[in-house]
Amino acid sequence: MADKALSENEVPVGAIIVNSKNEIIGQGWNQPISNKDPTSHAEIMALRQAARVIDNYRILDATLYVTLEPCVMCAGAMVHARIKRLVFGATDPKRGAAGSVFNVVNSAHLNHRVEICSGVLADECSAQLKSFFQTRR
Repeated sequence: MADKALSENEVPVGAIIVNSKNEIIGQGWNQPISNKDPTSHAEIMALRQAARVIDNYRILDATLYVTLEPCVMCAGAMVHARIKRLVFGATDPKRGAAGSVFNVVNSAHLNHRVEICSGVLADECSAQLKSFFQTRR
């Protein structure tokens, strides 16, 4: 999915959501530029698709995999959707909302917590992002 974003000249972030049977129910890649929509992050696109697939806005017993630590918007959407588990690659030291800058997905102020597994394929995810931004500068 991150490669799909890259092929469309978007920041290369990709996400998939799998249910408890390990079936992909949602997928997405960054599309804010092409969609002219600031909410078209990979996680949001995957959440939208998963909700349509299961015909429910609560996406229970699901794991969201994403190449970059979610931002505040995406982390908040995961809490609202009741995502069970988040697995991400690269951390985002400027905007991360799963522990780096904020910890929205595990805030004591909210009514749902998301399990986190970070650093999965972090070097590969980080390298793809760094390469993308180096070509832009």
